[in-house]
Amino acid sequence: MSRLGFTTAALDAKLLAQHGLGLNALELATRENDVADEASAAQLATLMQRRMTGESVARIIGEREFYGLAFGLNAATLEPRPDTELLVDLALGAMPAEGRVLDLGTGTGCIPIAMLANMAGISGVAVDLSALALQAAQANAARHDVAGRLSLHAGSWFEPVPAQRFDLIVSNPPYIATDVVETLAGEVRDFDPRLALDGGPDGLAPYRIIARQADGWLVEKGHVLVEIGHDQAASVSALFLEAGFENVSVHKDLAGLDRVVWAHHL
Repeated sequence: MSRLGFTTAALDAKLLAQHGLGLNALELATRENDVADEASAAQLATLMQRRMTGESVARIIGEREFYGLAFGLNAATLEPRPDTELLVDLALGAMPAEGRVLDLGTGTGCIPIAMLANMAGISGVAVDLSALALQAAQANAARHDVAGRLSLHAGSWFEPVPAQRFDLIVSNPPYIATDVVETLAGEVRDFDPRLALDGGPDGLAPYRIIARQADGWLVEKGHVLVEIGHDQAASVSALFLEAGFENVSVHKDLAGLDRVVWAHHL
């Protein structure tokens, strides 16, 4: 795989071997000279072939770690990525001990599930347009013992949200401009769900909806935290300021890139 330009070829091969052979890292190391049976060898060859077409290891294995927790994936979900952990860090710091969080476009449910797993007193509502994505979120919530505190609803943005107020609204919405989606790396363009990538002609369509409607769902002095593309800080901040939010701030990820906009409700 290294000859095909995969910079993590050795690690990819190790992870796929563990998965295909049903071994953990220690077992793989101590049994490296064992001969695999034909069925296992064929299974591993299939996994390697999928990786060589550009499909990510996480999609092949069917899960990815996020905030110290494993999240199952399916065709309708993005892979949770380390950049989004900043959003969770900030959200946990903003949440009252028994608060309620609303996640818009939840995908795997990684944001609210990570929050609920780390704050025993809070509860949440999560929304996604894709019923298939919500199946993954439901399974992940059950896996991490927070299903009783997370209500899942299918629909567009605020449309299916039960009538209640939230201390915090979070979202990692689609934010890639439509014309840019086709230029993304093949691993993303060919395997990630388009619904979770395409943010409209300028990539800002979801933020306009959130900024315009969020105040109707927030408690007094509640917060909105949204993940953004690295070049969208000024545009997204302006949308929240125009909608009447205050103390709008931008927070950088570990790579030093603008990653989260935090807006405070009056």
